[in-house]
Amino acid sequence: MRKTPDLSTRQLRAFLALAEHRNFTRAAQGSHLSQPAFSALIRTLEDAVGTRLFDRDTRSVQLTPEGRLFEGSARRLLDDMGSAMGDLADHVERRKGRVRVAALPSLAAGWLPTVFAEFMQAWPGIRIDLDDALSDACIALVRSGQADFALAASGAGGTADSDLRARKLCTDRFHLVCRADHPLAREPRLTVKKIAPYPFIQMARNSSVRQALDAALHPQRLNAVFEVEHLATVMGLVEAGLGISVVPALTLFHFQRETLVTRPLPLPSLTRTLYVVQRREGSLSVAAQTLHDLIVERLGSLRLD
Repeated sequence: MRKTPDLSTRQLRAFLALAEHRNFTRAAQGSHLSQPAFSALIRTLEDAVGTRLFDRDTRSVQLTPEGRLFEGSARRLLDDMGSAMGDLADHVERRKGRVRVAALPSLAAGWLPTVFAEFMQAWPGIRIDLDDALSDACIALVRSGQADFALAASGAGGTADSDLRARKLCTDRFHLVCRADHPLAREPRLTVKKIAPYPFIQMARNSSVRQALDAALHPQRLNAVFEVEHLATVMGLVEAGLGISVVPALTLFHFQRETLVTRPLPLPSLTRTLYVVQRREGSLSVAAQTLHDLIVERLGSLRLD
């Protein structure tokens, strides 16, 4: 079986120039090459394909039957190469692209949209796909290649041989949330013992909020009356006077209501660390790296008191 020849774009352009001009001198001038250099390109092309592509005499240059057969293919090859290079340039210059991000719901709903808007104003041709999920699910999406990177409240597994790497972004502190007419709204000094007796709205056990709260308050038990999946549900239950709750600073946008009060909870051990997680092997696309860097810059500069 004959090996497929390796053809260069210079050879293909020279071939098409000669097919158009039917004259070596004019074709060489149009290609900005000396005639010897141009003739050498045509010769090496014919050697590569194993046949003559042009009939030459002292008066004219004509395509051979094989040359006419090759002409259409040569044009398609150059067009395909031009399209491929143009598409690559569009991605490199961030005129087009696609970024897939997984993020905690509290970030996806509250803080991240502003960053997305800033990014999409600068790079309107780039599409962003967002999966809002809990930390474990976010990390699974990165591991499976379904997300370029994730914003999660847990890292890459804590082992040196992990297939993921995690970069710490910030530490999120927690706040008490209660009705404005609740006794704790005016309590001079908040402590766990003062919070513990009141009906408490818990987040689900697999949420980063619940995990941080359980770790910091152990062995203190709270008077849990509801356990829910979503912060919007927490807000509704607290506003109805059915209990109090403790939530991270980045989720406080859910609780900005006249009927509610939020107060920093002075417990140094009660924090939630946020990470950006990506695969250890391989690099991000230009578009994904640009969004990654913007998120790191914006989230890293937040003050979460």
